[in-house]
Amino acid sequence: MNIITTNRIKLHFIVLILGFTAILGKLITLGATDMIWYRMLLAFISLGIYIYFKKIRIRYSLKTILQMTGVGVIIALHWITFFYSIKVSNVSVALGCFASTTFFTALLEPIIFKQKVKRLELLLGLVIIIGLYLIFQFEFKYRIGIISSLVSALLAGLFTVLNKKLIRRHNPVSISFYEMGSGFLAITLFFILSGRFSAGFPFPSGMDWTWLLILSVVCTAYAFVVSVDVMKVLSAYTVALALNMEPVYAILLASWIFKSSEFMSAGFYAGTVIILIAVFLFPVINRKRYTSAGH
Repeated sequence: MNIITTNRIKLHFIVLILGFTAILGKLITLGATDMIWYRMLLAFISLGIYIYFKKIRIRYSLKTILQMTGVGVIIALHWITFFYSIKVSNVSVALGCFASTTFFTALLEPIIFKQKVKRLELLLGLVIIIGLYLIFQFEFKYRIGIISSLVSALLAGLFTVLNKKLIRRHNPVSISFYEMGSGFLAITLFFILSGRFSAGFPFPSGMDWTWLLILSVVCTAYAFVVSVDVMKVLSAYTVALALNMEPVYAILLASWIFKSSEFMSAGFYAGTVIILIAVFLFPVINRKRYTSAGH
């Protein structure tokens, strides 16, 4: 087996792990904010241990650390809204709407980098809006979960673009270390100001600890480190296509694990398929246009 095939298998395994985070969000009995507090703390510790043994540099200027801190807060909000969506609806609804992240990323990137918005991105957005309209029409009872998932997708697009600027100049593992730490501290500050700790902070049960460790160490720290390693061999196009499989894997896993609670209407699946087709076609069409332009 050659190195490219090996890394493709590793990549899809990581995407499967990422898809499993939604399942864990359903299994963990803690509230969304409490869960993310534990997740970011455990991921921060795991990355810290990895950095220590790998002797990775983490000294940066105050300006750079503040930039990483800001992105860390956005990631915390993204995860909270995503898992809240799962709590108030189900995995299928959360992942079906979360697939719109590609659209938000494509829309935010030219704004942040001060570039012209391409017609392909606008067309992609129109197709995704049609898919979301169908989901809203047929699953209106899950409207709070749908809106929460869309907010999460917007935040995911925002931190993806901001991280792209940071990764150009700094080690991605160090960036994640600061982001996990700052996200954890931001939620801690919120808990202190809101009196959450004095009101009796929920302590995870036995199984919650197991799921939290898998979520934090395997699905966060491990998945990130391996995905960065894979990107050294595979093209950005290959990685983008594989990552689009995350909602597919998650919805299939949820249907298998949670059975009838994940069965949705035909309109929901039609809307989700429309979104996924748009998301899958975007990197394909974009690559062809890039190649035909002589790049």
